[in-house]
Formats: sequence, C-alpha cells, structure tokens
Amino acid sequence: MNSVIEEKLMNNELNILILSCGTRNKIIQYFKKELQGRGLVIATDCSKLAPALYDADKYYIVPRMNEKGYLDLILKICKENNIKAVLSLIDPELSLLAEYKRDFLDIGAIPIISDYDIVEMCFDKYAMYKFFVQNGLKTVRSYIDKNEFYKDVKAGVIDYPVFVKPVRGSASININKVNSKEEIELLFSRFDNLIIQEFMDGTEYGVDVYIDIISNEPVAIFIKEKIKMRAGETDKSVSIKDEKLFELIRTFVKKAGFKGIIDIDIFKVNGQYYISEVNPRFGGGYPHAYECGINVPRMIINNILGNANDDINNEYETGVYMMKYNEVKIV
Repeated sequence: MNSVIEEKLMNNELNILILSCGTRNKIIQYFKKELQGRGLVIATDCSKLAPALYDADKYYIVPRMNEKGYLDLILKICKENNIKAVLSLIDPELSLLAEYKRDFLDIGAIPIISDYDIVEMCFDKYAMYKFFVQNGLKTVRSYIDKNEFYKDVKAGVIDYPVFVKPVRGSASININKVNSKEEIELLFSRFDNLIIQEFMDGTEYGVDVYIDIISNEPVAIFIKEKIKMRAGETDKSVSIKDEKLFELIRTFVKKAGFKGIIDIDIFKVNGQYYISEVNPRFGGGYPHAYECGINVPRMIINNILGNANDDINNEYETGVYMMKYNEVKIV
C-alpha cells in the first residue's frame, strides 16, 4: 500500500467506509470532497468491475454479503483502516449493518443506519403498511390476502389495475401491473409472499431526509418531483417545496424513529399525499439534493465529530432539474 495513504489511514480521524458501492460514484466523490483531506474514503464491492471503487482513496474486493465470514472481514477492514463511520448503498446489506451495529460501535466505527427493527419494517411492505395505518398516515392500500382484496373490489373500495409485487423486495424487481382476477390468481399460484397494492394515478415525489444521529431530529428534507424513472431509480426530476409535505415527513420520521439518511417515495392524488415506500439509505436520486445544497455527507461528518447539525429544511432552490446520463470509467 502507498506509504502516504497508510500514514493518512492511521492519523486521520475521519476515514469512512462505503460498502457495496457499485455504480454510486457520486456518493464516493461527495464524501471525498467534504472530507477536505481530513480522512479517506474506502469502498468495497463484490465485483472488481464496480466503477465507484476506482473513485475511492482505497478499495477492497470482498465476497458477497451472504457468504460465510463476510461480517468478520468487514469488521477487520474497519479495524485495520481506523474507520470512523460505515454505511451501505444496497438494501440487503442494511439489515446486516443494523443487526450488528454494536459490533461496529465497539471498534469505533459508527454505522449510519436506523435501528434493526425499523430497517426490517422498511423491507416488509405489509409491516410498513400496518405502521402507516396504525399511525393515521395516508398510504397505498395493500393486501396480502387476495380474498380480502376481492371483497373490497366487490364492495367498490378498490378497483383494477393494481400492482402485485413481493412483500420483500427492492429496485422494482418482479413488480406486475395486473388488470384482472385471473392474473392475480396466476401470480399467487406461482409465487409466495406477494402483496397487492393500489395503483396510484397521480404525481410521484422522492424525498431525501437526514435525521441527525445525535439530536434525532430531521435536519434536512429535500423534495423532488419525479419526471421519469429508470430501473427503479429516479432518472429525471425537479426540485420543489411544499410545507404540507415537509410537515408530513417530519411527523412520520419522528414517529418511526429513523436515524441517518433515508429515501421516501410519495404519491399525490387529488391533493392528498400518500406515503408509499421508505429506503433507509441514500436514494438513487440523492445527487439532485446534494447539488441543490442538501449536503448529507457534511452532516454525517459533523455527527462523526460529535456535533449536531443545524436544521436546514427549506434551504434549497426550487425549479432545479436533474437529468441522469451515462459515463464511462476506464481503469
């Protein structure tokens, strides 16, 4: 290893580990920029062809997270590199990070993640639905019992089309828009653990939120109207503000007890907001928030240093468009 990097690893107090970096080059770049030489950004991935690896100061090719010894290896990387904070960019790894939060804290690395039970609730669409209902929050009507759904169709409570998707899942994988009972019967006969969800014919929003891990307050909320999606992520969007939505988000995140960075999907139908899903990590559209001034990497660094962040909700420009495009990494 380069001797300069080795010296920095042990002398700096702000080395940050980003797990499963994949194609999230911007996240790596933002952390490097905000550290301003006070620490290093170290990245991992199970593929040497993950382009974000090569924007990090140092990287590791690691096994897949479900392979034996994975957790021990990540803890070893943290100890060897004097890591002060660790976060993951993929859903399956978030539960692991949350479940073993104490193991990381014991070696001086702060996991930027909500508590385990909250993370698990986010990945169980029906558990999340029940939380919304129990707390009086409008959400997408959902069913795991298809017969209950058929009863509500007959009663005029809901109608086709609807979405059928896995209760646990992400990245818009295995989502089916269906228009008949026959299609639902076919899907339920072929797959287990499915959920039926109402089709929301309205405007979709993505909300990036940072809940300070010291004060436990939502100190940054950024709202973008989604214009176009690609592979489950926001491809084009525009920044907006809406005080009614800001207040809804503040209420929701405090009731749920989230910590760190989260990404929320919301629909607006007939003037009413409906919370759809929550991802307890950086969302794919986060670069839009950063470029508009919602600097979550800096907030994370402040928390690592033991400082609570000031509330900067509403402090960004509206009418700013984000458009993703392809880049090429040559190594």
